[in-house]
Amino acid sequence: MPKPAKQSANTTARRPRWRRWLVLLTGLSLCGTLGIAAGIIGAWFYVVPGLPAAETIRDIPLQIPLRIFSRDGRLIEEVGERRRIIVTFDELPPHVVNAFVAAEDSRFFSHPGVDPIGIGRALVNYVRSGSRGQGGSTITQQLARDYFLTRERLFSRKLREAFLAWKIEQEFSKQEIMALFVNKMFFGQRAYGVAAAAQVYFGKPLSNISVSEAAILAGVLPAPSFYNPVRSAGNARIRRDYVLGRMLDLGFVDQSEYRVAMEEPVMSQLHGTATELSAPYVAEMVRREMLERYGEDTYSAGYRVVTTLDSRMQNSATYALKNGLLEFTRRRGYRGPIDRIDFDPALHERPFTEWPEETQLALDGYSKPGGLLVALVTRLRDDNGADIVLEDGSRNVLPWHGISWARPYIDGQSRGPVPTSVGQVLNPGDIVHIMPIQAGGYALAQAPRVQGAIVSLDPKDGAITSLAGGFDFSISKYNRANQASRQPGSSFKPFIYSAALEHGNTAATLLLDAPVVINSSELEAVWRPVNYTGRFYGEQRMREALVRSMNLASVRLLLNNTGIGNTLRHLEPFGFGPATLIRNGSLALGGGNATPLDMAQAYAVFANGGYAVKPYVIDGIFGPNNEELYRAAPAVVCERCQPVEEPPAETIADEVDEFAELGVPGEPDSIATLDRSEAAVAGDIAETVSPEQVERSQELALLNMVEVAETYRPDASEEPSLYEGVNLAPRIISAQNAYIVADMMRDVINRGTGRRARVLGRRDLSGKTGTSNDRRDAWFAGFNGDMSSIVWIGYDNYDPLGPGEEGSRTALPVWIEFAKRALQGAPNNQLPMPEGIVTVRISKTSGCPADTRVPPSDAMFEIFRVGHVPVCQQAEEQEDIFNQDDAYQFDEELPPSGDVIFQR
Repeated sequence: MPKPAKQSANTTARRPRWRRWLVLLTGLSLCGTLGIAAGIIGAWFYVVPGLPAAETIRDIPLQIPLRIFSRDGRLIEEVGERRRIIVTFDELPPHVVNAFVAAEDSRFFSHPGVDPIGIGRALVNYVRSGSRGQGGSTITQQLARDYFLTRERLFSRKLREAFLAWKIEQEFSKQEIMALFVNKMFFGQRAYGVAAAAQVYFGKPLSNISVSEAAILAGVLPAPSFYNPVRSAGNARIRRDYVLGRMLDLGFVDQSEYRVAMEEPVMSQLHGTATELSAPYVAEMVRREMLERYGEDTYSAGYRVVTTLDSRMQNSATYALKNGLLEFTRRRGYRGPIDRIDFDPALHERPFTEWPEETQLALDGYSKPGGLLVALVTRLRDDNGADIVLEDGSRNVLPWHGISWARPYIDGQSRGPVPTSVGQVLNPGDIVHIMPIQAGGYALAQAPRVQGAIVSLDPKDGAITSLAGGFDFSISKYNRANQASRQPGSSFKPFIYSAALEHGNTAATLLLDAPVVINSSELEAVWRPVNYTGRFYGEQRMREALVRSMNLASVRLLLNNTGIGNTLRHLEPFGFGPATLIRNGSLALGGGNATPLDMAQAYAVFANGGYAVKPYVIDGIFGPNNEELYRAAPAVVCERCQPVEEPPAETIADEVDEFAELGVPGEPDSIATLDRSEAAVAGDIAETVSPEQVERSQELALLNMVEVAETYRPDASEEPSLYEGVNLAPRIISAQNAYIVADMMRDVINRGTGRRARVLGRRDLSGKTGTSNDRRDAWFAGFNGDMSSIVWIGYDNYDPLGPGEEGSRTALPVWIEFAKRALQGAPNNQLPMPEGIVTVRISKTSGCPADTRVPPSDAMFEIFRVGHVPVCQQAEEQEDIFNQDDAYQFDEELPPSGDVIFQR
């Protein structure tokens, strides 16, 4: 029995030892826990006071590029080193959120900012596989690091990161944290934020990306260079598959969605900013102005600029200018293919994918200016067409009607014969430019060497509604709309005629179109200006001289009737600079220099009734939080906001008395709306009016004129919103002057050098063609109450445009194409005849008021300012030293452009 007692003693001895170990371990654990707690508390008091406040994230601006929009909200350009599009949580598709949660932080919506379970899982995965799957840092920790910390691998940094994450979770909701995260992170290829990454890699808005594409973007974050789907589709696919697997494990997708996403190929290429309106020259104007205002912050502070551009007018301008330059290039001849390779005809029968690699890549690297495409000619067809292959390997046909224009280019003045077969133009192996045509298919094309510009203003306030400064901004950033100062030629004449009206002349003043010889110290040599036809037309009324663009009559008008000094003083308020306002006789023919924008600004004065407006392109500037930083306050035209200066009633009454003494009948109401070109019909009607009706019409005219003479004086209580607080545009010429000049220019379109524009079928258009010396510049200026628009065509190196290339043939068709699209559906908008103008029946020959003795064939109606109707007796017929028959053959024999350039 003693033996068991000994056993019991040993057992008793062992039990206390076990308990002692348990107590020891428990004590150590407790001490460890207390130590860790003490460490955490100590670290908290040591680290946290030096940490930034979490709420300051709201005050840290993200680097957001400058974004430029049209006035109707179309994106024009994005300018900045970093591409970023800010989105809210509500704008994130659910599968995008789920992809980031699966890839980066599966317990994001449940942990307090730091996830011990996630850290442990990451350590286990790393030990097992040696590679990173889901990282140990939560999304909130990564956000804290990217906003406040560096990426140095130190324990102290990780500790600060963890505490910051906890503070962020206390300050922001999970939805806010997710939005901050996806907007902040770098995705490679200058893309910051998931919305910009979707545009860069897939060329689509974030709302349109698929589950597979969302997994690709979420997978990029750990290493944007390594997992970049453009640089390494294989690496991107591996990472995408991992993310999709995690989404399946977490229940974010079902088996069917997972299978579809896994089967989707990883295809990506770099995409530029998805702009909605092509206006690169305007974007550059805005960039420069913003740089002057805000310096380098322009590119990163998230400014949003709203311009004055109207998207329909801008699209019209871009289309018209490009087509016009291409058409001009076709007229001047074909310069040949852009390159040529040795091409094996047998390849034509084989699929493109079986071609040798060097042949498949033959089209790479060639520029595509203005949207032209590049193609390889593979075979000439029996039907006179040509088989072609495009860059993507697709096959097509160039039909003969798209090739037949290609007469060989010899030089700027001449072309070769018209081709009769495709072999005279193309050969297999030719690399050529082509363009799509409206009828379908393609036509042979070539990049223009000629350049051009088009600009349009709103004449009511100077807002630039459309502007294109060249054929292709990527080829030439020189903005010809506001930088190319060129000779405006005859398009400058309306300003000379406006000055003449202010100095005693009328639309009926007779001008002598006869040889002029000027020897002036201002000129390099004796100057002998000529007319386009080389002929002289004798005495012509001022209206006819402008309508037919007579040079010699215009020079005499400037030098003999108005004077250079008076003219220059009259023109300065139009906005012209010293380069335009030269002090010699060539001023009459546009011998100075002006930019298209200068001309559009000046023509706006005629379009708005006599007010000076200044061009502007920025309507508003907004900050990253959509706060308004700037709003344009242009001087605006407001006819009712200021009194109208009109001649006194006594003057009008006296004038009517003078008409009565001469026996001039008043204008019956039934004739008032007739065009002056219908003078013969009007004359017949006038002759049927009885003496009693004439007397009554004179009485009515007198009463009407006296009423018209009463000037408008707005009362303080009368619609003050129309002019109180409004920056009013100054009047620089009278309403009567502006109306008469615009009316003469309506005749330029109705029956003069701009008559091609009649195809538009509008009654409210006025315009003027222009061609400079040696046909180096072609212009057309046109306007109505809604727009003042200028087209200029020319070579940057001042080469002549070539035979027959005047304003009416070269620039006017571009303006017509623009106006057809820009004014489509718009009602006629012609300024009404202002007070202080009378309509008088005159003799075409003498310009004098016509009595009943003037035959209908020589009668027409003309408009005059009150007080300026000529008072003269009908002159006897005189024999003129000039051939009057030739003069009256003008309409039939003068080419469409009467613009004549002075020669020295």
